[in-house]
Amino acid sequence: MKLLLTSGGVTNRSIGAALVEMLGKPIAESRALCIPTAQWGHPMCGPASVQQTVAAGDGAEHLTGLGWASLGVLELTALPTIGRERWVPWVEEADVLLVDGGDATYLAHWIRESGLADLLPSLTDTVWVGVSAGSMVMAPRIGPYFVEWPAAPDDRTLGVVDFAIFPHLDLFPTNTMADAERWAADLGVPSYVIDEQTAIAVVGCEVEVVSEGRWRRFDAAEG
Repeated sequence: MKLLLTSGGVTNRSIGAALVEMLGKPIAESRALCIPTAQWGHPMCGPASVQQTVAAGDGAEHLTGLGWASLGVLELTALPTIGRERWVPWVEEADVLLVDGGDATYLAHWIRESGLADLLPSLTDTVWVGVSAGSMVMAPRIGPYFVEWPAAPDDRTLGVVDFAIFPHLDLFPTNTMADAERWAADLGVPSYVIDEQTAIAVVGCEVEVVSEGRWRRFDAAEG
């Protein structure tokens, strides 16, 4: 699987070019599935924000509103009740999974519970475009700072990549570089701090920062 891990989606030409390169064809020829599941685990999200995402409404222009050839919704909480024979072909036929933000621990739970985690290693040509928690979920852990789901056992996530992500740099009063430094100090893994104009592209073992904004990398020992 190819990963485009963003804070705010495809917000500039550089990130857009990286996405098209991963897809190997134009966005207008690519089939997308949107995964809004993480929103249900976050207290600031709900029906209105989910609707905006899945309907490519206001605020979704950098993810579902990019002009896909087709756009569907994959709600992970439903998958255990309908059988793999139905939903696995939907995922395998998609060119890209658009994974929206919310709570990353809730999302990690449902990626595992739904069976999607077991399928991911076989999706070698599929592109995963994460926004916020949709990116953070690929890390080994997110730090207690970002856990909003009350039922989360801890801050561990999927560990698909070996680094953590601090999104939305400077977008909120609590997402300053000083906040990020404190967050990184106790993680025990390398980490990236990224703003809305930055993405981390992962293809195989290659990791590249794609940015027209502000970002910083912390080694595991830094803080």
